[in-house]
Amino acid sequence: MKRARRTKIVATLGPASDTPEMIAKLFHAGADVFRLNMSHLPREKLPEKVEIIRTIEREARRPIAILVDLQGPKLRVGAFAEGSAELVNGATFVLDSDPTPGDVHRVFLPHPEILAALEPNHAVIIDDGKLRLHVTEVSEGRAVTRVDVGGRISNRKGVSLPHTVLPVPAMTEKDRADLEAGLNAGADWIAVSFVQRPEDVAEVKKVCAGRALVMAKIEKPQALTRLDEIIEISDGIMIARGDLGVEMPLEQVPGVQKRITRGARRLGKPVVVATQMLESMITAPVPTRAEVSDVATAVYEGADAVMLSAESAAGDFPVEAISTMSRIAEQVERDALYWSILTAQRSEPDATVSDAIAAATHQIVEALNLRAVMAWTHSGSTVQRLARSRPNASIIALTPKRETARRLAIVWGTHPIVTKDASDVDDMAFRAAKFALREDFAVIGDRVIVVAGVPFGTPGATNMVRIAYVTREHAALI
Repeated sequence: MKRARRTKIVATLGPASDTPEMIAKLFHAGADVFRLNMSHLPREKLPEKVEIIRTIEREARRPIAILVDLQGPKLRVGAFAEGSAELVNGATFVLDSDPTPGDVHRVFLPHPEILAALEPNHAVIIDDGKLRLHVTEVSEGRAVTRVDVGGRISNRKGVSLPHTVLPVPAMTEKDRADLEAGLNAGADWIAVSFVQRPEDVAEVKKVCAGRALVMAKIEKPQALTRLDEIIEISDGIMIARGDLGVEMPLEQVPGVQKRITRGARRLGKPVVVATQMLESMITAPVPTRAEVSDVATAVYEGADAVMLSAESAAGDFPVEAISTMSRIAEQVERDALYWSILTAQRSEPDATVSDAIAAATHQIVEALNLRAVMAWTHSGSTVQRLARSRPNASIIALTPKRETARRLAIVWGTHPIVTKDASDVDDMAFRAAKFALREDFAVIGDRVIVVAGVPFGTPGATNMVRIAYVTREHAALI
């Protein structure tokens, strides 16, 4: 099953996409990756959802990636004696360690590590930005704040701290249980929330131990100070623009998005642009013009994938949202400007054999105007290096490892196929040409470029490029 675009689509599952029939519709509409959000999905239902996706995968004969998104720490205020309080601009309001129900003057903050980390002039944002305070003085177990933007504050509303590096791990006990459940169910990617430092990602990677790849969600401004280190240690990056927009000025988010996208592309790590991409399609069958431009901008920047959250999880038009996003990506990729932007942003290859092979492949694709790159791979790293340079050709990943094929489903321009490994050089070239024809990436008489490693079956041994011709002999075996 061939997609007409290189940018991938991540669809979040939820109440609006709960049945096998609806999930199948989302896949056929264009979803390449399904996100299971552990903030809302009960852990005991995780294996059931994974099995539904795997059934669709078997029927479609196309690898599908499953992304399990961990909830991360949730910082909240305590309860109020009357259920809520009205905070007035300029008023003093205290956050403290006293569990007594709060009032208009104070409230319990059940996170002593946060009270210890707050400093004067640190911002405190409550209820997704509806209320904004700043710290004026701190003492043990107590932070005095002044109300900058007032309003009604009620029980257990969320707290964000954009200026404070929090001494809390990225994984809670719930996350650890969800992570183990996701790994046991066969998740391909694990998304880590609340990442502030590279150590947060390293902790999850240690638990995963290669059973799944780890994607860092960039949703806190603190992560930007160590962005290169976080990208380096992560297997992929998600730009969670909604949370970023709460904790930093909204007008800075587009620039941050471009910075993260280019940083991830430079290091050859898949990057997903997420949150509110087609938000109006939660309740409307068509998006706004601004939303179309937002999706198109992410595609023009060369993002590996764009993501739908509530649009596919809880909206009235989940299938329409997927098909709309797919059409936008297809249209952008037909634009000559798209390819000129990608070419201008291309990074110099690193001094490695894999990058040298990828650079040579890109040059051959352009010189011979080839439509397909056939890449034999075990771990998927060769394919990711090929995708890093964004060649104007589809990348068909041929791998004997089903888990590798699934993980590559999120990578730009990649069409993964599970097949037995090549037995020799002739078999490598012959079957590569056969798959190019069978999957409709080539016609009889076309040439394809084949990338592989000798000896066969050795991960990380990519060292060969070969041109193969598609002939009638290949057609006879399809």
